[in-house]
Amino acid sequence: MTVTMPPTTCPPHTRPGRPTQQEQSMDHPATVFVATCDLAGQVRGRAVPFSDHASVARTGTGWVPANLAISAFGPIAPDNVFGSVGDLRLIPDPATGIDIPADGVHPGVRLYLADQTLPDGEPWTCCPRTFLRDALEDLRRRTGLEVVASIEHEFALGGLPDSRPFSLRRFRDAEPFGSDLVRLLEQAGLEPENWLPEYGDGQFEITLRPGTALEAADRAVLLKELVRDLARRRRLPVTFAPILDPAGVGNGVHLHLSLRDVDGHPVLFDPVRPGRLSATGSQFAAGILHHAPALTAWTAPSPVSFLRLTPHRWSAGGVFLAEANREALLRICPTTRIGGSDPAGQFNLEFRAADATANPWLALGVLVRAGLEGLTGDYQKPTVWPEDTKESDLADVPTLPASLEEALDALEADEVVGSWFDPRLLTTQLAVKRSELAQLEGLDDLARIRKVSDVY
Repeated sequence: MTVTMPPTTCPPHTRPGRPTQQEQSMDHPATVFVATCDLAGQVRGRAVPFSDHASVARTGTGWVPANLAISAFGPIAPDNVFGSVGDLRLIPDPATGIDIPADGVHPGVRLYLADQTLPDGEPWTCCPRTFLRDALEDLRRRTGLEVVASIEHEFALGGLPDSRPFSLRRFRDAEPFGSDLVRLLEQAGLEPENWLPEYGDGQFEITLRPGTALEAADRAVLLKELVRDLARRRRLPVTFAPILDPAGVGNGVHLHLSLRDVDGHPVLFDPVRPGRLSATGSQFAAGILHHAPALTAWTAPSPVSFLRLTPHRWSAGGVFLAEANREALLRICPTTRIGGSDPAGQFNLEFRAADATANPWLALGVLVRAGLEGLTGDYQKPTVWPEDTKESDLADVPTLPASLEEALDALEADEVVGSWFDPRLLTTQLAVKRSELAQLEGLDDLARIRKVSDVY
């Protein structure tokens, strides 16, 4: 991962406002969809006619607090704390606007991600996007540090011939879907970095260039929808589900994080320390490792997520920090000096216990909060396990929760993590996730996997 920052401004056509004469004369989308991402990682929202573009840009569109309690499988979770009362607004962020172009019989649409606010425009403290923004602001205010992030996604594409991992044949068998996807992401300003055939059956990976943490999370939300939308239009089944076969490797989401000071200088790299990880980086990692069981209730929150998070799957075999080890919860990623590249600018930590059933704003937000705890609290300095560490040496490292049930119990028991949330948001997360578990009760692992795969 590099840390070249993408531009923070968006092209004029992505800024909401009154349509220009050029837009009015061109084949613009018929609708504007204003969206949020919920606790099930699902993108939901409302559409308005394109003629109301200027109005929705100013005042947003209506929304309901109880929508946050919708489970992955549809029903609102029992004991919804919001009840049937209350109103919100979805206020679109102009920097997130993208156009999904018309394609055959499929009309185009302009899509915006939104903040959930109170009717008067004040922030709603249960809004997942606001949670991340507040976490980043607290980190900046208390430490002077900012986060650069990138998020890698794996998914499985169906309807293709059998092929070998990483092969040119699989890459070519996915055409023209692959080239269309890369082109679509570039046109949307999401800056694709790699598109590759992966290890699992029908598995692919797409990575985007790094940006600010909020940009990275926004792009993660948009990426999944663009992949799904294109696959539907090409009549190819696709899923981001964390696992498709109890014996398989599964689909992960890798969260890459680096830190910069107020002058934009990277602060994680120190060539004389173990793993070349600076004291600041070690403290940041300590908070994440300490609170890892509770964090996974946000980063891997589906009923089948923990089937993937076991040793020998190259996911996260234990709660430890290591150099270039894909079994580590936190991996120190390798760097290169080829072409005169600066290792300090490339240096980052990769959190590996996440998947696409998570809300990206909340997943990044809890890592930032945990890292901030490590920077400002008294946490045990973590061991940096070197690349040549033997598996036997890691026999005593802590393990992740064995199930979502255990992760939710850990979340309830961790008072520090619980303190980061509006109590209604925390209660709703617990209710939604336990509702999803209840809806799959009595099914074997394969049946549970199929249910989750159909949703994601």
